[in-house]
Amino acid sequence: MDIDELSVVLPTTTTSSLSLLLHPLPILNISEHLTRLKLQTKSDLPFVLGALLGTQNGREVEIVNTFELAVEDGHDDTVDHGFLVQRRDQYKQVFPSLEFIGWYTVAPNPTSRHIALQDQFTGFCSTPLLLLLQPSSSVSSASDITGQTLPFKAYEPSVEIRDKKTRSMFIEAPYKVETGEAERIAVDWTAKGGGGNTSLESHLQAQRAAVKMLHERILVLVQYVTNVLAGQVPKDHTILRSISALIASLPASENKGFREEFDTEYEDVQLTAFLSALTNSTNTLNDLVDKHLVVNGALRDERAMGPGPRRRMGRQGGMLGDWAMHS
Repeated sequence: MDIDELSVVLPTTTTSSLSLLLHPLPILNISEHLTRLKLQTKSDLPFVLGALLGTQNGREVEIVNTFELAVEDGHDDTVDHGFLVQRRDQYKQVFPSLEFIGWYTVAPNPTSRHIALQDQFTGFCSTPLLLLLQPSSSVSSASDITGQTLPFKAYEPSVEIRDKKTRSMFIEAPYKVETGEAERIAVDWTAKGGGGNTSLESHLQAQRAAVKMLHERILVLVQYVTNVLAGQVPKDHTILRSISALIASLPASENKGFREEFDTEYEDVQLTAFLSALTNSTNTLNDLVDKHLVVNGALRDERAMGPGPRRRMGRQGGMLGDWAMHS
């Protein structure tokens, strides 16, 4: 690839020394994110933005998981940093070893828009990676070399110096797909729709048919109650009692009493967590006080011994004594 004024990718002659491993879960997450937005927005290429989670040891990087990102209202090119920090911390509580290592999007090729987005992630990672999904592109020359057939490309941030000026660029980084035994089982289970010989498509179609049938029966009940209230059909107390029992068995999530009880239990849990953190802090402070008392006791003993004994203690005792004198 030749560098021109519009290109933000260094030529393929410039290679990256990054050792990058891509797990199956990010591939599935990004593909599902794109498919869902296509159906929601009725667009062939919607704007997709998400974060990459993984581990990094020097130049060895593993992309293990992802989560979707939000943008500021009315500004598609401005990342909602508050949402990013919140989701990152939530994942950190469940997966302590995973760190924010980059971001992903969908586009044919990186552009200046991606450079602007890249700059917004440098506050969370010194060298954030870019994983680009290219659903309509063919396999690149770099992919031919590595034998990759996935429509993904990984990019590492770099800087180009031209005409005594610097500008941010991307350099393509080769990657390998890393799968463990548990991941292979999970992917195979997902592809089969959760078990048996059914495919994922047939499984989803069965779920859709069940939801559709449930919705139609609910409409029948609503129409019956409406007609009874309007006096258009006679009352059947057996049917009405059955409907009342069905409604009573539903979760009362919108009931005022349920909400008050839920808030009370939530506050109790938060208070318990706070007391636990306070107890840990108190224990740490108590240990610090005990160590401080031990050190001060040793210094007082040194002062009580006087200069004569300090000389007889040798070099180590003299150093401790000099510290005590200056204190």
